[in-house]
Amino acid sequence: MSPLPPPLLIDFRKITVLRGDRVILRDFSLQVSPGEHIAILGPNGSGKSTLVKLMTGELYPLADGPNPHFRLFGQDCWALDDVRVRIGLVALDLLQHLSHEVTAREVTAREMILSGFFNSIGLWPHHRVTPAQEHRARTLLRFLEIGHLARRPLSAMSSGEQRRALIGRALVHDPEALILDEPTNSLDPGAVREFRQVLRRLAQSGKTLILVTHHISDLIPEIERVILMQAGCIVRDGPPRRVLTSAALSRLFGTKLRVVRRRGKLDLTSA
Repeated sequence: MSPLPPPLLIDFRKITVLRGDRVILRDFSLQVSPGEHIAILGPNGSGKSTLVKLMTGELYPLADGPNPHFRLFGQDCWALDDVRVRIGLVALDLLQHLSHEVTAREVTAREMILSGFFNSIGLWPHHRVTPAQEHRARTLLRFLEIGHLARRPLSAMSSGEQRRALIGRALVHDPEALILDEPTNSLDPGAVREFRQVLRRLAQSGKTLILVTHHISDLIPEIERVILMQAGCIVRDGPPRRVLTSAALSRLFGTKLRVVRRRGKLDLTSA
C-alpha cells in the first residue's frame, strides 16, 4: 500500500475575505504543496497583501458561503504561534518598521536574527537566549554570508545586508515555508542581485518559497509556478513560460508591456 501524500501546505477553496466593509477576495481558491516554489504577481490593490495575511494566519475568511475550505498544513484549526514556527515571513511592513526601530536601539544582525525566537524586533533585557538559539543564529549568519556583520548595528549596514538579517529572523525556527512580500523594494541593482542569490540557496535547500511581488525581475530560475492576481481573483496559474507572456502581463497591469530576458533574468519594458 503506497504511503499517503503529505497534506497541502495551503489549501483555500471558495473563501471570501472582507477588510472592513469591502470584499477583497471572493470565491477564492489556492493550493500550495510542500516543497513548491511559487511567485504571486499582481498590481497594487490586487489582494496580494490580504492573501499573505491569510497564509500566515493573521486573517480569516468569512465562515459562511457554499462549502468554504480554509486549511493550513492539512488542519482546520491551529494556534498562531504554531503557524509562525512553520511559516517564516519577510514582509514589507516589517521592513518599514525595522528602519525606525533598529536605528533608535542599535540592533545588531545577531540580535535581529535571535529576536525571531521571541517574535520581537531585536532583543530586550527580559529575553533569555539559550546556547541552542545562539548556535542557530551563528549557523544562519554563515548561511546568509553576514557572519562578519554579527555585531554591527543594522543602521550601519546597507539595505541588502539588513534584508539578509531579516531573512535570518524568519528562518530561526527552520520553517517549512518562507513567504517574501515585495522583498526587493528599495534595493539598488547590486543588492537585488545578491538577494536573488540568497533566494536561490533557500530554494535549493528544499524550503517552500512563496514570493509575492509586482516585479517579474524578482523571479529566480527555481520558481516553477506563477500565479497572476487581479481584483482579488487568480487570473492565471501555471509554469512561468506559459503565464509570463507580454499579453497576459499587459492585461494584468493595464498598460502595454513586453517581456524581455536579459542575462538569464526576466524583465518588463514598455511595448
